[in-house]
Amino acid sequence: MSSERKVIQESMRRVLLKDFLVQESARAGFGGLDITRTPMGTRVTLICERPGILIGHRGELIKRLTQDIHDRFQLDNPQIEVQEERQPNLNAQLMSEKLASTLERGWHFRRAGHSTVRRIMESGARGCQVILSGKLTGERHRTERFKAGTIKYCGEAVHLWIDKGFYQARLKPGVIGVNVWIMRPTAKLPDEIVVKGVEDRPRPARAEHPPVEAAAPAVAAPSVPESP
Repeated sequence: MSSERKVIQESMRRVLLKDFLVQESARAGFGGLDITRTPMGTRVTLICERPGILIGHRGELIKRLTQDIHDRFQLDNPQIEVQEERQPNLNAQLMSEKLASTLERGWHFRRAGHSTVRRIMESGARGCQVILSGKLTGERHRTERFKAGTIKYCGEAVHLWIDKGFYQARLKPGVIGVNVWIMRPTAKLPDEIVVKGVEDRPRPARAEHPPVEAAAPAVAAPSVPESP
């Protein structure tokens, strides 16, 4: 088998595994996935809002999930590690799922979009963007954006500081795609330059000058007629 075919098969396996875990951990609040190959096998790290629901009583649910992953995707000795998301309002995947659930409950898309952006910005994010695409109000497809703060679209800052999440809201008119972008509070942009020592340097005192009194307007002397 060629190396290109192996790369394609491995990528397809990861995508299918992510879709499977999103469905299985929907009640626990799926917040992210990380797959790492180790000498002992394959380590799958799940980030959830409520990890207790996914683990189950005495770890019964997590053991069953591990066995299902091994049987379906043929992973070598899969080991699932569940981590709790400490700041769910700054997790783009969690916020996209919550926004999709809000739309499915009947909220207007503008109200739901503005509410999500305000909630994210109040949690300390430097920037946020929500993109809703689909049949929002009529039979025709349209796209609406809700943005606040600073958002980068290209460059290294996108890979380092932007967290992206996607989920689908299934409504009667059709499916609405929900994209959420969040710029982390710890983001350091390349155009932000701080010169060390300038802020601590004492400023020179300004010399105080006495106020200058306004001069009285000059009065023109009366003209004297010339003698004949």
